[in-house]
Amino acid sequence: QVQLVESGGGLVQAGGSLRLSCAASGRTFVSSAMGWFRQAPGKEREFVGAITWSGGITYYASSVKGRFTISRDNAKNTLYLQMSSLKPEDTAVYYCAAGRYGSSPSDYSYWGQGTQVTVSS
Repeated sequence: QVQLVESGGGLVQAGGSLRLSCAASGRTFVSSAMGWFRQAPGKEREFVGAITWSGGITYYASSVKGRFTISRDNAKNTLYLQMSSLKPEDTAVYYCAAGRYGSSPSDYSYWGQGTQVTVSS
């Protein structure tokens, strides 16, 4: 099993940056692909990006490509999401997830509790 805890959310002005972290516990973290998703009020959970277990391959939603970067440090059991050039439409609760490499929520078995990101205009 993998337990996930996100941190780093907050309030930021449009054009600013934030880095989210996802601390994982459990021996299967290093063998799991990881993903970031987000959910705005009244909307479905949306794929943000994913990274393979080795960190060698990443994949992003078109809405964030070029602005967001996913990375992981397997020695620290931590996943990161560096967000820059933030827009008000990036406002959402952000979740990290562990599972198989993919863009669907059904690809992931384990989820964190989420961290709120609010971008003001």
